[in-house]
Amino acid sequence: MNARKPIAPPFGDITELNAVALSQAIRSRQLSCVETLEAFLAQVDRLNPRVNALVALQERDALRRQAMQLDAQLARGEWLGPLHGLPQAPKDIMPAAGMVTTKGSPLFKDQVSTADAVIFERMRRGGAVFIGRSNSPEFGLGGHTYNSVYGTTGNAFAPDKSAGGSSGGAGVAVALRMLPVADGSDMMGSLRTPAAFNNVYGLRTSPGCVPHGPTEEVFFQQFSVAGPMARNIPDLALLLSVQAGFDARLPLTRKQDPAAFSAALERDFKGTRIGWLGDLGGHLPMEPGLLALNEQALATFEAIGCSVEPVLPAFDFERLWRAWIALRSFTVAGNNASLYADPAKRAQLKPEAIWEIERGLALTGQDVFQASRERSAWYQVVRGLLDSFDYLVLPGAQVFPFDATLHWPATIAGRDMDSYHRWMQVVVPATMAGLPALCAPAGFNAAGLPAGLQIIGPAQADWAVLQIGHAYDQASGHARVRSPLLQ
Repeated sequence: MNARKPIAPPFGDITELNAVALSQAIRSRQLSCVETLEAFLAQVDRLNPRVNALVALQERDALRRQAMQLDAQLARGEWLGPLHGLPQAPKDIMPAAGMVTTKGSPLFKDQVSTADAVIFERMRRGGAVFIGRSNSPEFGLGGHTYNSVYGTTGNAFAPDKSAGGSSGGAGVAVALRMLPVADGSDMMGSLRTPAAFNNVYGLRTSPGCVPHGPTEEVFFQQFSVAGPMARNIPDLALLLSVQAGFDARLPLTRKQDPAAFSAALERDFKGTRIGWLGDLGGHLPMEPGLLALNEQALATFEAIGCSVEPVLPAFDFERLWRAWIALRSFTVAGNNASLYADPAKRAQLKPEAIWEIERGLALTGQDVFQASRERSAWYQVVRGLLDSFDYLVLPGAQVFPFDATLHWPATIAGRDMDSYHRWMQVVVPATMAGLPALCAPAGFNAAGLPAGLQIIGPAQADWAVLQIGHAYDQASGHARVRSPLLQ
């Protein structure tokens, strides 16, 4: 009964299979893990030199031996789960055992991790083959993936443009079929910005849905979350079904059955109410053409039976921003103050990291508590909106992918940006409310550069967000537009 089943012709390019189909083909032994590995490594060899998405690539013979072992397990009837035999490249921020974890910093360029982050532990146990790391900016700071260790990651549709960040390497690798799916993390749009910039899906999960750590501090940290990136929603759900679930090392994680993310995604959305937040009443500057492209994409929600209505939350958005940067700097300083305290190490930190740490060190306890109070007030406003609407929608970014030689956009629509991350303010509402947010492809401008939109759901409604994302994907077709690099 373990005889390998022949591949039904024509099978086509293995890397073009969606992750669900690829996983099923491996499980049924229509495809071997070795064949799968070789196909994706060939794609990496062909395209990664143009975009620099995957770094710290692993020794090929060792990878082939691992794939052969996974094939042998299948021959014995031992299937490890939906990632069995799927090539992956854990984001270079959290530790992966036996691999270099630089965090994009020269301070850690030779640091080899001895243990896995929880999600990598789960992915490895589930049969994933770690072929390298996905590139990230230093400490994950900023929405543009560049660092002094590995360099800049280019956009999947235009390599001279930004890939977004901080999960930029992951987003590009998925878009260019170098990985079937990829992990990422999101504090300030780090899953959502690269999804918007590379025409893929990225899910900022609810805090506690997916373990993010372990870390030295497990109670204050509620902003950074781990989550999946994929070319469609079933693939996104497949990876999430491996990543999600409780871990006692992280007490704020949720006791949910991750198998729930393997259920059928189809659902009737007739009568569903969508609140369109737009540019927050003109508060957010938008690159010309971007808001109009998002508004065109709203027609897809209407096509699946939703009603869409503009809405403006009754809140001072500058007050929200000030609370956000206080809490962000508090977190960054807490994690990295020891590096700043050492003059030799401080000299190797990028200016944005120094700026964050110095701001965080200057905060008082009352400053932090007041910022948390403001955050709580914002959540209550959004909760009230979600009594009237089933979902809220925002643009995924305020700009199209920009010149990769820039560190960040200095101006948007004639308005100066007063910090290295002000241009990403559109992602703050979901982060500060602690809500799940899916970034979905929204189309392309005249130059062929992608845009995205955020679909925000109620607290802990990750599955409902995936369901409407799936209906949107089926109706829109934006995610099925391929990069010209794949031609």
